[in-house]
Parts: sequence; structure tokens; C-alpha cells
Amino acid sequence: MELGLKGKVAIITGSTQGIGKATAVLMAREGASVVICARRQEPLDAVSAEIRAGGGKVLGVAADVSKKADCERIVAEAVKAFGRVDILVNNAGTSNRGKFEQVPDETWQADLDLKVFGAIRLIRGVIPEMRKQGGGRIINLTNIGAKQPKAESMPTAVSRAAGLAMTKALSKEFAADKILVNTVCIGLIKAGQHETTAAKRGVPVEQVYEGMAKEIPLGRVGEAEEVANVITFLASNAASYVTGTSINLDGGTSGVL
Repeated sequence: MELGLKGKVAIITGSTQGIGKATAVLMAREGASVVICARRQEPLDAVSAEIRAGGGKVLGVAADVSKKADCERIVAEAVKAFGRVDILVNNAGTSNRGKFEQVPDETWQADLDLKVFGAIRLIRGVIPEMRKQGGGRIINLTNIGAKQPKAESMPTAVSRAAGLAMTKALSKEFAADKILVNTVCIGLIKAGQHETTAAKRGVPVEQVYEGMAKEIPLGRVGEAEEVANVITFLASNAASYVTGTSINLDGGTSGVL
């Protein structure tokens, strides 16, 4: 299927590993020019080299999306390099959780700055550019805990719930501009943080995934590439009538739609 991404420009945050990297690689393969963002330059250079080796066009921008100036710079550098912005994937984030009474204000603020204000500022920056092109796509990464939070799941459950509300509200506000806004709510997906957990425990990462899979109806942890497939679909011409929607990508874990 021709996805219609050739000539498009996509900004993907948190894109040097996991879901962000898989999405950047896939979109570049489909013909989009990708702007990848992360805090450290070295992994950006490595992913950029990988994408270029596959014939893709890429710009790596070292930036911290929890900072207003960095968000503005990401958009400015994307436009300077490629002349436009058609797609924004707000993927940057971490899983931050703890007992409510033990989570300090600083942790709450850092989580909101990264996941909520980072998305707000980037969306604010790309909307004018998307209007110039006659439309665009915004895909926000959230998680199933935003819909069905567990005990000791804050601040992540709250910041991700904000992402759901923002997605729905913006989908209505910018529908007339043909800017489609959706969210992918992930469950347990293979990621570098699980490799770190395995290393701390002194066990193979496969063992960690086996334990996690017991909670999942499909019996396995998801792959980053599987999330990238859904994100890329939402960014494509094939999803031209999809907006204001959340897609659970969790192997059947969530008890709600």
C-alpha cells in the first residue's frame, strides 16, 4: 500500500531508541524526511547514520523537550532544513510512578514539563506550518494507564490522561484546518528501560519479558516496530478520516476501549 509519505516531513521526539527510533526508521523508509530529537548527540548521530545508510533523509536535533526554547528550536530547524512540517509524533517520555504521598512536587513538575508542556509547545509550533501545507498529522503517545489508572501510578497516569484530553480537544479545534490529531495508548512494549531492569537484577532481559507477559492476554510483550506501524498508519493517507481517536496497543490488556 502506498502510504503517501513521500515528500512529507515528520518530527519525532524521543527517537534514538524504542518506539521513536522504530517510527523514524519506518517513516524514512516510506519516503518521509524525519527530524529526530533526543537529549544526547551521540545516539542521534548513530540513528541518523543508520537512516541515511538506508537511503533516508534525516536531521538530528539535540534538544530537551521539557524546555520551551528547545521545542521552538526543533520546529525552526525542521523548517530550515526541509521547508515544512507535516507530521508531529510526541513520543518523548518516561514511566514515572510512585506512592502518592511520596512523590515530591519536583517529580510532578518534571513529568508535566516533559510529557504535557513538551507536547503543548511542539504542537503550538507546528500548527502554523501545517496550515501552510493545507493539513497535517499529530500523534501523541500515551498509555493505557491514562484510561484505567492503577494505584501508585502517578504522576505518569495523570500526565498521560492530560494527553488524551488534549488529543480529543485539538482534534475538534483543528479539524477545519485538516489537521488530524490522534493518540496511541501503549501497554507493555519492549524498551531500553527493561534492559536496564534486567541488568540490575542480573538476569537475561528475556526473563523479564516472560514475567511481564503473564499480565497480557496475547502472552507476549509488544515490539517497538508494532507501535511504529500504527503511528505510521495514522500519519498516512490511509488514515485520512481518523481523528480524535485513541488506539490501544497493548495485546488486549486494557479493560476499556
